[in-house]
Amino acid sequence: MKIALMDSGIGLLAAAAAVRRLRPDADLVLSSDPDGMPWGPRTPEDVAARALAAARAAAAHRPEALIVACNTASVHALPTLRAELEPGIAVIGTVPAIKPASAGGGPVAIWATPATTGSPYQRGLIRDFADSVAVTEVPCPGLADAVQQADEAAIDHAVAAAAALTPRDVRAVVLGCTHYELVAERIRAAVQPPGLPPVALHGSAGAVAAQALRRIGELPAPGAEPSSRLTVLLSGRDSALPDQALNYAEGRLLQAVSPAL
Repeated sequence: MKIALMDSGIGLLAAAAAVRRLRPDADLVLSSDPDGMPWGPRTPEDVAARALAAARAAAAHRPEALIVACNTASVHALPTLRAELEPGIAVIGTVPAIKPASAGGGPVAIWATPATTGSPYQRGLIRDFADSVAVTEVPCPGLADAVQQADEAAIDHAVAAAAALTPRDVRAVVLGCTHYELVAERIRAAVQPPGLPPVALHGSAGAVAAQALRRIGELPAPGAEPSSRLTVLLSGRDSALPDQALNYAEGRLLQAVSPAL
């Protein structure tokens, strides 16, 4: 079994680690676009073109499924990717976990990039899945870039700024960018008021990993013999995991897999 993941940068690590935990025997292909990131400020047409290039690089390795581990690419490029790759390769998009977060009754905060915050796409998800709860949209300028660069001071600054915009009575936070899942515990600590029950964080990595297995007719098998094959593509070039990836537990988990030759 071979599963590919794509993103502008290392935001794909969370979903890749989730796949690895569910099916350690799966070969992984990680395709990102450091030459073109960040994708957020680009036009929808440009995002679609960059995403298609990253997807084609991954598709050349003949995976059974491709996880689009990027909210921006899922918004702007998913129909394009599916039109080109399906049915030969199952394409799974990433949607912010607004529905499960709102199931607890709220209030809910959605942390997202400035481009996504207030967008018709996000407002539509709120209308469809969280209409009965109080929702606060929290822009997080600079957080994804800080995570990508593993810049500890910049991460702390961006998390603190977003936490200051998050109401103290929030009971759930949606991580609306895949990069944010790599610093989830730092976000939790920043938004957790003393003396109150733990704030729930809702990412997408586990859900998209499980959906990828369903789409290709496989079941979780966390006890399977681990695969030794990991392919890393940086703007189409064969490479190793970027140094920044190893600052995160998810990257270190994947480093235990020997790179494919």
